[in-house]
Amino acid sequence: MDQLIVGGARARTFATARRGQLFDQLTDLFLAEGFAHLTLDDIAARLRCSKSTLYTLAGSKEQLVRASTVHFFRRVTDQVAAAVPEGASARERIVAYLTAVGVALAPGSDQFMADVAAFEPAREVYEQNTSIAATHVHELIVEGVEAGEFRGVDAAFAADLTATMMVRIQNRGVAESTGLGDGEAYRELAAILTAGIRV
Repeated sequence: MDQLIVGGARARTFATARRGQLFDQLTDLFLAEGFAHLTLDDIAARLRCSKSTLYTLAGSKEQLVRASTVHFFRRVTDQVAAAVPEGASARERIVAYLTAVGVALAPGSDQFMADVAAFEPAREVYEQNTSIAATHVHELIVEGVEAGEFRGVDAAFAADLTATMMVRIQNRGVAESTGLGDGEAYRELAAILTAGIRV
């Protein structure tokens, strides 16, 4: 079904494009509805493809979920990077970065986030990306302190505070205690963090 173009580079290009399209569709489905309740038959029917096509993406539903979660966070990374202005102040970049993270995570339904939190392979992907994001914010805080833009706070403490809140957002603690979605929580974190350490 997928081999509409045959031979050499054109076939590989088509297969790669089709694979990317399927991952986009799969990821959008999971974001909207979660994944724990879906069988491979359900997924194939919703994507209008065969189960054998799904097996070209991953060898099992569990591997498919993990691969889709990785695909989602690659999209998030690209979206966030495009939203952070070059040459801006550290404060502006922190606000832009955390706000962009919030916007990029916003399509994830409560069910998707709950399913990620409950499924270790997907949760590990989220945790890894949260750690990378916290490290980046730490670097921006240090840069802002050195530039005199932020108060002479302990940058490591401010970064640890950020990382702690990012983990609480990721593991649904903030949603449960405040009712805020992940996207809203990241925007609030950006506002509170930068206001609190600004000179």
